Amino acid sequence: LEHTVHTRGVEGSNPPLATLRKGVDLSTLFLFLNTYLAICFEFPVFDCSAMKEFGFSILFLFEGSFFMEAYTGFAKVYDDFMDNVNYERWTSYLVERMKEFGIKEGILLDLGCGTGKMTRRLSEYGFDMIGIDNSFEMLDIARESSGGDQSILYLLQDMREFELYGTVCAVTANCDSLNYILEYEDLVQVFRLVNNYLDPEGIFIFDVNTEYKYREILSDSTIAEDREEISFIWDNYYYEDEKMNEYDLKLFVKEENGLYRKLQETHYQRAYTVEEIRNAIKEAGMELIAIYDAFTKEEPKKDSQRLHFIVREKGKNIDM
Repeated sequence: LEHTVHTRGVEGSNPPLATLRKGVDLSTLFLFLNTYLAICFEFPVFDCSAMKEFGFSILFLFEGSFFMEAYTGFAKVYDDFMDNVNYERWTSYLVERMKEFGIKEGILLDLGCGTGKMTRRLSEYGFDMIGIDNSFEMLDIARESSGGDQSILYLLQDMREFELYGTVCAVTANCDSLNYILEYEDLVQVFRLVNNYLDPEGIFIFDVNTEYKYREILSDSTIAEDREEISFIWDNYYYEDEKMNEYDLKLFVKEENGLYRKLQETHYQRAYTVEEIRNAIKEAGMELIAIYDAFTKEEPKKDSQRLHFIVREKGKNIDM
């Protein structure tokens, strides 16, 4: 395999910065790197057996410790209950914001990619996609939903400890995935890693649920929905002093025999203030560009339920 990775150390970065040259065949490159790691360092690799007929597979890399794996049984019905989300509008918004910074193609990382709905749509816009999530079940669905498309690389990693083999032009974290980061110090660490793996002046776009949404909209409430195949009961609790939101999910999924199987999960999200996020971005060494009321270019309002942040890489000055 010819040299396709240019590596140059960046002071304070760990691991060293590696920039993929344009035009790299990602599938071939990652297959080579993972095989090398597995043989030389006993680096654990999971090879999806369903893809073996192609001679290589989308690889799930097991690495580091994992924080709470929120989506287990729910992963199987996640897309059914998210069918009210306009993913095309969401993706279009991300693409338009990236275009404003001259980013129209290249390698893009989708943090907390879940079942890959946004990841696949970004791929359709011409980006070479990498999706990271800490739920094996969600990634398995993402892989299956990709059909025979081998262009997207899915990695099973904790976003607080994720590692890539190169830099990317942009990073996204969608659908309030950063609210699952429950400690401020961990949020700073995620931002540091994003800064490390972004190209010079690369862009990070993410959204968060606001304090207002947790306190005034969700609060202490029960949400229920009854469908023919799937029903759920969502008991929500917001602990204002801790700024922690808990929701207990009870799912009832219809089996082939006509009976319903009950699944139960508990999820936790943290409400961060705008000031906390500003400080975390600054502490991580990144540059905050803009904060918008979700899906607009307007300033946040008192009753904004979701905010979009646009952040820029800062600190690299590399002559390639």
